[in-house]
Amino acid sequence: MNAWIVVQARMSSTRFPGKVLADLHGAPLIVRLLERLAQVEQTGVVVATTTETDDDPLAETVARAGVNVVRGSLEDVLGRFAAAAATVGADPVVRITADCPLADPGLIDAMLSRWRELDGTADLLTNVSPPTYPDGLDVEIVSRAALERANAECNDAFEREHVTRHLHQRPEDYRHVAWTTEPDRSGERWTVDYPQDLDFVRAVYAELYPALGPAFRQREIDHLLSNRPDIAALQADVLRNEALQPPD
Repeated sequence: MNAWIVVQARMSSTRFPGKVLADLHGAPLIVRLLERLAQVEQTGVVVATTTETDDDPLAETVARAGVNVVRGSLEDVLGRFAAAAATVGADPVVRITADCPLADPGLIDAMLSRWRELDGTADLLTNVSPPTYPDGLDVEIVSRAALERANAECNDAFEREHVTRHLHQRPEDYRHVAWTTEPDRSGERWTVDYPQDLDFVRAVYAELYPALGPAFRQREIDHLLSNRPDIAALQADVLRNEALQPPD
């Protein structure tokens, strides 16, 4: 198993441009995320960004952090993602998006262990279908073969923009395994799509990072939120995965 995390990142977010370089406890948000992903025991990490000049500062920031960068098309995210996986020889590929600075390394390691147990009997291991984790702890693991097949066969622009949508829409062609938790916490919002989302994440970092650095996990966040309802209340009331709603 040559597992690699591929982080999708770009500066030109529609809802919150430049968020990946927004300050998060004294460093760019992307750097804080990479600190956390570096703790995953079973993978390397590569960032897939675009060839647009707007993403030059992002690529430079990632490179200074000592992480590989692969650049490709702005619109064809599936193609960019597949190119990043091919560059590092990833199999499987772990999909993480750059707007999830609270991503849990322990959860990623647990899902990679499950992937190893599946021993080639799955194309996609996902905790987003059905969603039961807080939005922002999304993890998807894809086989290299399934990723390359999707990249070769997918002709739909909307599906190519949302890397794994082609697989999700074709359960008869790709073997899916769901990873869920109880109780269902999919209504909680730990991601950064809007400026108000960053208020919540900054508050979490302000409380946990000084003592624990990037080592804090979901359990520490849960404990914090149970004792600080004022921080929990900062979570924005926004539709989960709003960008995944098909265009009219």
